[in-house]
Amino acid sequence: MFQEEKPHLRPLPITGFRYFTEVVRTVWDDTTVSVERSNYAARPAPIGSLVCVRIYDTTIEIRDRRSQELLRTHPRHIEPGSLELPESERPFNPSRQTSLALASATDIGPQTKTLCQHLFDAEGRVGHRGMWGIVALAKKYPAWLVEQACDHALRHHLYRYRQVRAVVERLFQQALERLDRAPQLALPLTQEHALIRPGDEYGEFFNVGAQHSAAPHPTTSGETA
Repeated sequence: MFQEEKPHLRPLPITGFRYFTEVVRTVWDDTTVSVERSNYAARPAPIGSLVCVRIYDTTIEIRDRRSQELLRTHPRHIEPGSLELPESERPFNPSRQTSLALASATDIGPQTKTLCQHLFDAEGRVGHRGMWGIVALAKKYPAWLVEQACDHALRHHLYRYRQVRAVVERLFQQALERLDRAPQLALPLTQEHALIRPGDEYGEFFNVGAQHSAAPHPTTSGETA
């Protein structure tokens, strides 16, 4: 039996079977896919398409969802926020997301819009994530505080979302501390007001109530005549 099968046998692979986790991801408008809070280039997969991503111990494979053709292979990043995208592949032409993010930044204030525009000019569509992160800060903190933080960031050349968020959090904490230190002014008491009755009327109400409480009350058996 073995002799019959021997011509059809192939050499064993040098390496053992590689285990992986497979997920489906959408290609963002910056031509990357997000995996474990990092982003990886997915071209030639078109923007908006779904691709299969195989996650190995040390590598990432991006495959066509239908044919399983291997499109890209990348080293796997562990640190969140990592980007695996060659400079030559970064799209710098504005998209609909660019317009929406800048419009939202303009609603917060001119400095916020200027900072977001700088992010796009420097990073292209890759900067969308930072732009949306800055805009989203206005949902948690007052818009004027975000605007003040963006002004500070521009003057000190802080162009990362995490840096801007740290400034907003610091300014917010300082505002709370100032509020706690502010003197609590006691409200002045007044004896006369249109809504306050004269003192003799309150005395009369008290006397009537006292007399009513002291008067004997007839008992009833619960029956009616």
